Amino acid sequence: MLKMMMAGLAVLLLAASAAFWMLRPGTHRTEGSAAPDFALQDQNGRTHRLSDYAGRWLVLYFYPRDDTPGCTQEACRFRDDIGVLGKLDATVVGVSIDSARSHADFSRKYRLPFPLLSDPGGRTAADYDSLLNFGLVRFARRHTFIIAPDGRIAARFDRVDPARHAKEVRDVLLGLQRARATQIFSPPWP
Repeated sequence: MLKMMMAGLAVLLLAASAAFWMLRPGTHRTEGSAAPDFALQDQNGRTHRLSDYAGRWLVLYFYPRDDTPGCTQEACRFRDDIGVLGKLDATVVGVSIDSARSHADFSRKYRLPFPLLSDPGGRTAADYDSLLNFGLVRFARRHTFIIAPDGRIAARFDRVDPARHAKEVRDVLLGLQRARATQIFSPPWP
């Protein structure tokens, strides 16, 4: 009986350790660091690279699966805010390890006006510290990166609430742009 209790406790501790490890914020891609390059196909078969967005703000968001409740809510919120984000000179791009065909169905179903990139090997998600890999089961973590026009990570979101995230991104993007404008236009003297 004691052996079974100890074995159960060991399994519980192992599971808790794994859960805490998976939920930890990423540590490698910090704000100010260069954004990792990528070359991924979208739902229409077009290849997108980080360099395609040079000179513009990029909202690169990773999500677990097409057509699931949280992912649908997040995508639809970005869809609904696409005009405001466009006025801020920002492009929205979603990434998951789902296939381009799955992305095409998801995009068509919800009329998503932005590219959904297929990362079937999970390499780009891993480069952005956004891949959960359980061996046979892999998926992208719900993370978002705002990449500045110079290709650097300007903001990183590790804890995302799909219902409020588009507004949060919009507000942070506006703050980043205001701060950058202040730096550019402030006089060099005190």
